[in-house]
Amino acid sequence: MWNKRESPPRVEKRFEFEEYSKISKFMKMIDELCKEKNIFPNISFGNTFVSITIFLNSEKLTSSEKDFSNQIDSFYSKIKIN
Repeated sequence: MWNKRESPPRVEKRFEFEEYSKISKFMKMIDELCKEKNIFPNISFGNTFVSITIFLNSEKLTSSEKDFSNQIDSFYSKIKIN
């Protein structure tokens, strides 16, 4: 679940990984999605995690931002299964 924050409006989520190679695959998928959707979140990562912050264009999550975050969740599910 994405955590909604205010001031500035944003949603955030931390994704945990067991190995760094999965982080690399996840980041490549996100890179392509960012280019496709023209949404560029703040991303930080370490050996076992990726944190993503999507700054919102308004107080509410737009349909494109919601779709973007859902696709990231889907990528994470695929990476965790493999």
